[in-house]
Amino acid sequence: MKHTMTSHDMPRRQFVALSAVLGAGALLAGGAGRASAAVQVDSAAGASCCPCPTDPNPPGGGQAACPPSHLQPLCGSPTDTDPLWQDVQYCTQGIVPPSGQRPNCLKTMPNYVVLHGKPETQHNYLLLPSCRITGIECPFLVTTTAANYWHEAWENARRGGDVPVQFPNIGLGINSQTARQFNQLHIHMAGVRASTQRRLQDLETAGRIAPQPSQWGDVQFQALVTGADGTGDRTYRILRLGALTQNLFDLLNLYVVRRFSLDMAGQTLIVVPKMTAAGFAGTFYVLNSDSSLHDGTNTCDHLLVYT
Repeated sequence: MKHTMTSHDMPRRQFVALSAVLGAGALLAGGAGRASAAVQVDSAAGASCCPCPTDPNPPGGGQAACPPSHLQPLCGSPTDTDPLWQDVQYCTQGIVPPSGQRPNCLKTMPNYVVLHGKPETQHNYLLLPSCRITGIECPFLVTTTAANYWHEAWENARRGGDVPVQFPNIGLGINSQTARQFNQLHIHMAGVRASTQRRLQDLETAGRIAPQPSQWGDVQFQALVTGADGTGDRTYRILRLGALTQNLFDLLNLYVVRRFSLDMAGQTLIVVPKMTAAGFAGTFYVLNSDSSLHDGTNTCDHLLVYT
């Protein structure tokens, strides 16, 4: 799903500065515990700025923390009219979109909803925050109070999940600000080609995948991966993780964006679970790219299979 740039484009220095306002420690606190933070309210943010679910007894233990009001210029306002945000409001609050078209809410939780992607197939779904978050450029995403949307996407998309992706190999992805069409954060839950899976495993065998987040941007861990859309090879920074318990937005910001003086808004991020003949192998390949790389890309659409 492609996307257009909004007026909320933000230089890297502004992103880092605002992240520091939210708490400098959040940029260094990559560990577990982010999943549990999904249902905690950030007391430092004061009253909730965003229309999170209003059910007095929502499933999952309570409401998720939302970006504080002072980040609305960067993360979006609850009064915005983005179509995907309107779909989220319908699923969480029953507010019918102005178009009158009611989305099919496949799953509604305190901190996210799952919808069909376009075109509608059994391997094209979207996971969206129930809070107003425009996209990857929102500095709230690197804090400890942001929900772990990547973990939730995998738990839904995996075999046996509530909204399983019916495809031999699964991919999760998010587009950059300039490559997206809609401005409510959404993680694509789709398929990837078997050749993509094989390429990543071959790179791992050859020692071409970063074993630690701190090495993510190193040149030896950058590699070409052939796209599923016939557009040729693209260069990605590739990391291996044993679990999705860490905040991937935080890791990307700390070990790639800040390290190389890049813009968070220009990044794409893709997660490909490692699969073998026995099934899920228990690790994940995390791919990042942007236009600063030779043959880089700012969209996840080259690797994901929607149709």
